[in-house]
Amino acid sequence: MPSITEQQLDDAQSLWDYHQLHHEPRRTDVAIGLGSHDLGVAIHAADLYQQGRFPLIVFTGANAPTTVDRFPDGEAVHYTREAIARGVPADHIRTEARATNTGENIRFTRDLLGAEGIHPRSATLITRPYQQRRAYATARKLWPGIDFTGSAQRLDFRTYLDEIGDYTKVLNMLVGDTQRIWVYADRGFAIPQDVPTHVRRAYDRLRTDGFTQRLLTE
Repeated sequence: MPSITEQQLDDAQSLWDYHQLHHEPRRTDVAIGLGSHDLGVAIHAADLYQQGRFPLIVFTGANAPTTVDRFPDGEAVHYTREAIARGVPADHIRTEARATNTGENIRFTRDLLGAEGIHPRSATLITRPYQQRRAYATARKLWPGIDFTGSAQRLDFRTYLDEIGDYTKVLNMLVGDTQRIWVYADRGFAIPQDVPTHVRRAYDRLRTDGFTQRLLTE
């Protein structure tokens, strides 16, 4: 067990719960799998594809400091390989390997599809579990007119921690994703969202405790 306190885990649980959208999976024109350190994005995308939820997947993502060692060829490239290994036909996948942030994930995907004459009316955003809210808010801002559904593997927080294995990384990522909810809205990158008082207090405690590696300068 990492040297993280129960209070810190409880606070991280509050952030985790806040980022869950609980959208029900449904059929959409396309899926967009956002790159991260979590291969579960590709696994979940392949599972939903096999269920007939969408006919096309775009995996988008280059690398970040948290992923370059795990996915040296780029996040989207490794996601594509995983989905193909799980039975998704290669010609039903597009790989966008330049994006380095969520805004670029959305814009570059829109441009890639548009260049092929593909103009979806609905899309499933597939992310790591605690990126759902931020990705949805960003997509709603940057690609208006699309009916977005958020989706991620349904795991409880403690199970997810054990599967990733690096508790400190996950807590740092949770704190960073939470801060981006209001910072990106203030900068015009995402639609505004309410942040409940208990979530903000949990964020403040974790930030004070030093989980600051993924924070932006406000």
